[in-house]
Amino acid sequence: MRALLVANPAATTTSARTRDVLTHALASEMKLEAVTTEYRGHARDLARRAAEHGIDLVVALGGDGTVNEVVNGLLHNGPDPERLPRLAVVPGGSTNVFARALGLPNDAVEATGALLDALREQRERTVGLGLAAGTPGTEDESVPARWFTFCAGFGFDAGVVGRVEQQRERGKRSTHALYVRQLMRQFWDEPNRRRGAVTLERPGEDPVTDLVLSIVCNTSPWTYLGNRPIYASPEASFDTALDVLALNRLSTPAVARYATQLLTSTPERGPRGKHAVSLHDLTDFTLHSKVPLPFQMDGDHLGLRTSVRFTGVRRALRVIV
Repeated sequence: MRALLVANPAATTTSARTRDVLTHALASEMKLEAVTTEYRGHARDLARRAAEHGIDLVVALGGDGTVNEVVNGLLHNGPDPERLPRLAVVPGGSTNVFARALGLPNDAVEATGALLDALREQRERTVGLGLAAGTPGTEDESVPARWFTFCAGFGFDAGVVGRVEQQRERGKRSTHALYVRQLMRQFWDEPNRRRGAVTLERPGEDPVTDLVLSIVCNTSPWTYLGNRPIYASPEASFDTALDVLALNRLSTPAVARYATQLLTSTPERGPRGKHAVSLHDLTDFTLHSKVPLPFQMDGDHLGLRTSVRFTGVRRALRVIV
């Protein structure tokens, strides 16, 4: 088996020593080339070349951002599960939502052992993914399409992600406390929290208007707070298309209510109420905004957008589990 290991040296929870140990363990079982990323987008470029040169397996060692880049490199020319290299993930970030949603251990060493066992036993699955692109006829129509593995956000939650990235650029560590602090700051600075600017449109249905927060989920849970899974859309699955949780009000009482529901959410029950909109298994829909709003995918802030078109693609990529 020809394999490529793409390792992010800035991954939050892995050291150089850990990466060396993992590389030797994988190299003992396959013909492995290990490359350390050197710039933003490098993992995408490496995965794209791997797909073009017939590599059998690409292993992503890093956080959700590294996994997202690898997936976008593999799917540069579109999904083709039978032809493209299989993907394996060794979690090295602070949250590792995609890896944990697949049922992998959240420890890099344990995950490597599970990966090797899965390869020997030929355990894999084909997962669906989300695709976000610029909307034809809008000022964002030229924005390139990009795949996401577990979630995207347009509006409030993307603003929180952007604030966290700013803090990390200033040297702050990515911790759950940092996310909570930036969430509170985003709430107090949010100009549209009582009447949102986002409209959701889908074929054959009436528009859903005045949304403040819109979370698009490709799987469940949506994220983790420490070891606690948070279920924004409990029915979301790698086997279906996309789910949406949207809120049309973020007043102080509404935030308290929905935050509590998120913290106590389960695989059977997520946020609900008169200001919450939950939609399941959507293949095609568009989010429009009256004003430019923050946009994020897989925890990566992508700037401001006024419109994003979403597509849920079933059976997009084979993953080792």
